[in-house]
Amino acid sequence: MQQLLFALFTMIVGVAACAAYFIVSNWILDRIFPSKSRSGAVASRNLRITNMIRPWLFLAPALLALTVYLLYPVIESAWLSFHGKDGRQFVGLGNYRWMINDGEFRQSILNNFLWLLIVPAAATFFGLIVAALTDRIWWGNIAKSLIFMPMAISFVGASVIWKFVYDYRAEGTEQIGILNAIVTWFGGAPEAWITLPFWNNIFLMVILIWIQTGFAMVILSAALRGIPEETIEAAVIDGASGLQIFFKIMIPQIWGTIAVVWTTITILVLKVFDIVLAMTNGQWNTQVLANLMFNWMFRGGGDFGRGATIAMIIMMLVIPIMIWNIRNAAKEMEGR
Repeated sequence: MQQLLFALFTMIVGVAACAAYFIVSNWILDRIFPSKSRSGAVASRNLRITNMIRPWLFLAPALLALTVYLLYPVIESAWLSFHGKDGRQFVGLGNYRWMINDGEFRQSILNNFLWLLIVPAAATFFGLIVAALTDRIWWGNIAKSLIFMPMAISFVGASVIWKFVYDYRAEGTEQIGILNAIVTWFGGAPEAWITLPFWNNIFLMVILIWIQTGFAMVILSAALRGIPEETIEAAVIDGASGLQIFFKIMIPQIWGTIAVVWTTITILVLKVFDIVLAMTNGQWNTQVLANLMFNWMFRGGGDFGRGATIAMIIMMLVIPIMIWNIRNAAKEMEGR
């Protein structure tokens, strides 16, 4: 109850502070540049000035937050990547040379590459299939709600749920894990699924696919509904089958949206951390870049230099995809 009351108090104070900021800042601006002046020229000039400044008053808190929580950490991380363990001794490119020769880093890069190959493709594919199917049935909105529901769960919460799916108990004892229960019911032997080399990565990817399919479904469903009915009707009259309409008419018309969904999930995959930490903690060859960065930065005494170096690599991988995504989304909006 104390935490609930504190959260409620924080929200009330935060909203009140925002309202007070906008009211007071606009009041000060109107006092500095009054538009109700006897001189029409002065009033017109002041009105132009306030119209130029007022939007920046609304943007100022967001710009300040971006500077403090985004721009400064990027600059500091870049600086630390050229320094040693305590962040004081300058080592030049030493951390980057270590990274190239480190086996754990190479394993993390390989795992991230596997995630990039499988998760965006699978989540987008399943989201597209579900979007197309649910638009054709009367209970489609109910199905969409159920499929979208995992999006409301945190990655750690989803990992806890899937731990019960993959749970392993010694052979001969009752299996509470759904997957092992099914295997033993068919006469097979239970497995410690998340310890199996290579396949454990696939099992972890399933969790993120399960979460992101709902996101892809919602975006692609809206895109499918935006296709002109006349186009589909003309294809039906020409004798096109359902599969031909879907692959040769519908898909090409929403290809831009598919690309945006794909790259959005790709950016998320490059930063994946919570699922690996909660499920395996990077053990059994499941380490990814974000988890490796966390280990070097905060565990075993911490190594700020190496942790920051891995962070810079993640950022350099994300930025090109993010820029392409923004440009593609802008083109998509212009086309509409």
